[in-house]
Amino acid sequence: MGLYMANYTAADIKALRERTGAGMMDVKKALDEADGNFDKAIEVIRIKGLKGATKREGRSTAEGLVTAKVVDGTVGVMVEVNCETDFVAKSDKFVALADKVLETAVASGAADVEALQAADVDGKPLAEYVIEEGATLGEKVVVRRVSRIEGGQVDAYLHKTSKDLPAQVGVLMAVDKAGEEAAAAAHDIAVHAAAMAPTYLSRDEVPAETVENERRVAEETAKAEGKPEAAMIKIVEGRLTGFYKEIVLTDQAFAKDTKKTVGKVLEEAGVAATAFTRFRVGS
Repeated sequence: MGLYMANYTAADIKALRERTGAGMMDVKKALDEADGNFDKAIEVIRIKGLKGATKREGRSTAEGLVTAKVVDGTVGVMVEVNCETDFVAKSDKFVALADKVLETAVASGAADVEALQAADVDGKPLAEYVIEEGATLGEKVVVRRVSRIEGGQVDAYLHKTSKDLPAQVGVLMAVDKAGEEAAAAAHDIAVHAAAMAPTYLSRDEVPAETVENERRVAEETAKAEGKPEAAMIKIVEGRLTGFYKEIVLTDQAFAKDTKKTVGKVLEEAGVAATAFTRFRVGS
């Protein structure tokens, strides 16, 4: 039996892995089956991937990326797309797929995942397109969430938590006015929100139930510490203020100048924050 010489090179393997995001063994098998023909090998990977799509259903998708776009300075759209491994997350193919999802979100005006999944991509629903593209990648790919906000001025900020991977954190920030100063403030606050992870824009947005629960915990803690009854109200209010400073954007100490709150920075810029969204991959 003569030695079989594969009619493809290491460079072909590398190119096919980059193009499809598929694993080393799958790429070699596909090239063998396709007799070294690059396009045919892509097709082989795709067909095998679609067959395996149902098997991948239960797999965990904790990796991925966040990407965003601002249209006309007034509309911000952001999506989170997940996959299984960071190897796929940084592949050109996955990044291109996420860009397509974002493009579809912008064009369709979809404000929730359901509407986005149903939106048209080249004559088919996005949900179907994602399954097919995920098949080529050989991983479960999920469009996890989408956000669309509008304002006088909207800023989108994407943050890389690792230089080797696409952005893992994204923020959309809307303020009520347009202009240079408003844009600069929106951007500064977006960068702040990426780092400081606020949950709510203002105190009004915090559910009453959450506040009550926090108040109860503060009271019980103060009693357990044996604090005097007369000082109780002041102590509880102080702890609630501390709680707001952690979770409410406008109450947080501004990351670039901790002597000021975010609310104060907005006030000095002559604008009010009207909406924000923060995504972090997998959280």
